[in-house]
Amino acid sequence: MEISHDKSRLQLDVIHRFLSTQSTWAIGIPREVVERSIANSLCFGGYENHQQIAFARVVSDYATFAYLMDVFVLPEHQGRRHSLQLLKAVFGHPQLQGLRRFMLTSSNARGLYQGFGFRQLANPDIMMEINVPDIYAKHMTKI
Repeated sequence: MEISHDKSRLQLDVIHRFLSTQSTWAIGIPREVVERSIANSLCFGGYENHQQIAFARVVSDYATFAYLMDVFVLPEHQGRRHSLQLLKAVFGHPQLQGLRRFMLTSSNARGLYQGFGFRQLANPDIMMEINVPDIYAKHMTKI
């Protein structure tokens, strides 16, 4: 798999289709939201024969903090260590070095992320969030 962070190579149809129909975290996400999220993130695409098969994006200030999200390998390409290769590219990116905090939210693949140093929150009592898990379902009912 070839990995690139060139946004012009991203295949938005592939990304939106996976996130809106197959992910566990963004079901129903509108295409415009995916476009805006990509425009404001450092993105990584994984490609085989010029077809996108994997994706990850990072939101960061490139100085102290980064948040990894929307990581996926298309189901028909899973089991070939592509996610490991994708994450190595993410964590090797020059702009993501020396950060004080790198976060993610994951309900699966925890072992994969632990291999890159992720752990349970050291101080969960100091962390706070606003979480609206069904925000895209609400958006869909307004249309």
